Amino acid sequence: MDIFPAIDLHEGKCVRLFKGDFSQSTTFSDTPEAVAKEFESCGAHYLHLVDLDGALSGHSVHADIIRRITGNTSLKVELGGGIRSMDNIETALNIGLFRVILGSAAVSNPQLVKEACREFGSDRIVVGIDARNGMVATNGWGTESTVSAVDLSKQMADFGVKTIIYTDISKDGTLNGINIDETVAIAKASGVSVVASGGVSSMKDVYAVKEHEKDGVTGLIIGKAIYTQKIDLKEALEEARA
Repeated sequence: MDIFPAIDLHEGKCVRLFKGDFSQSTTFSDTPEAVAKEFESCGAHYLHLVDLDGALSGHSVHADIIRRITGNTSLKVELGGGIRSMDNIETALNIGLFRVILGSAAVSNPQLVKEACREFGSDRIVVGIDARNGMVATNGWGTESTVSAVDLSKQMADFGVKTIIYTDISKDGTLNGINIDETVAIAKASGVSVVASGGVSSMKDVYAVKEHEKDGVTGLIIGKAIYTQKIDLKEALEEARA
């Protein structure tokens, strides 16, 4: 399994939100690139990067920071937030990203996902499914759609998607543990690799994902638990690779 330490960007800083609520934001660093380098020094191979302002505005607003991270580390960086067109995708990939994450666009314009997989390759396009009570939320989690997470995962698999990131919004930033049951359900329903996200609290969550690798849960995104020292990143990486 893979571990993806996370950096959420808001107003140029490294922050964490509570259940996606911008009014409940905690700043952990004013220099996101330094945080990325620290993750790299712990042995991380990947970085999960979210442009929170981009998710609200519909276009990435932290290109300079992203370039500094991709240009000064060897991390394979995936980016989500505000990527909603083929031009957005191409621009993002051209600044050194490993792959991009399509979230809101997967609901509002599912054909974009199909076209992007065909144009750029399925290895470089990931779909982020963020759900509240099983229903997909969009536009920075502010809008709840009428599409279920399970149904969307099946559609994305049909379009050629190989990897889905599933986030239970009610868990995100709470340190209450991941929703492993729903994550496994998404993996089984879609038949693609699913990365778990939201609520990681301890090594127990790392073990849970490891236990369900055979079901298609192949990775875990860890954010607040690293910053609050609930999880030692080196230990998590070692367990993941064991």
